[in-house]
Amino acid sequence: MGNTTTVDRAVAIKARNISKTFKISEDSHNTVKHRLFNLFNPPKTKYVPSLKSMSLEIMQGECIGLLGRNGSGKSTLVKLLAGVYPTDSGYVNITGSTMLMNLGVGMSHELTARENVYVSGSVLGLKIKEVDAIFDEIIEFAELEGFVDTKIKFFSSGMVARLGFSIAVKAGADIMFLDEIFAVGDAKFQEKAIKVFESSWIKGRTVILVSHSMDVIRRYCNRAAFMKQGELIYFGDTEVAISKYMEDNQ
Repeated sequence: MGNTTTVDRAVAIKARNISKTFKISEDSHNTVKHRLFNLFNPPKTKYVPSLKSMSLEIMQGECIGLLGRNGSGKSTLVKLLAGVYPTDSGYVNITGSTMLMNLGVGMSHELTARENVYVSGSVLGLKIKEVDAIFDEIIEFAELEGFVDTKIKFFSSGMVARLGFSIAVKAGADIMFLDEIFAVGDAKFQEKAIKVFESSWIKGRTVILVSHSMDVIRRYCNRAAFMKQGELIYFGDTEVAISKYMEDNQ
């Protein structure tokens, strides 16, 4: 499909010269005694560059695949684009409401499923009455009828992912970041996720899809990005991105 589909569309996400470095303190003083005797010897600080400077534009209604081996910076990029992390340089402009579904990032583990539905709904700009109207559908779609008032810290990662996906589907986020959503939950739930992707519901929504499944990327993405060691190596034709990723995995 290439990137011909991007013509005449509004920009959903515009990122310019964004980068991210994490600061990690190497604290070797692992006992109280150690710490007391080393008060004037602060722990060493290490800087780990996670994302080197990059720019990209994603158009409204596109489904973009994000490829790269573990540790390539995919999750960091997703979190910067979704506004979970602040950028160290550059800026990200977003048009529309966003929902990050990375096994429940953005959900409070101290709150119940019910409370998380209302908090997430309000973040997506819904009024309480509007959330009331779709609440049962959200719980039913996520198959969590027996766990409505359970804190999600007691949920499995699959249950949290189902809840996040269900909220985004029913509450209608404009931009969705899906991190391996087809890899969580049972076969029945995966079937439901695929049906959502193939329904008219997805039309006009912008999706950034992180997946290690080339079939999923091939099937749904009109463009794809390949990342390696924190760099955006390629962003364009899906097949080209897949072949670069496959070469990197040889």
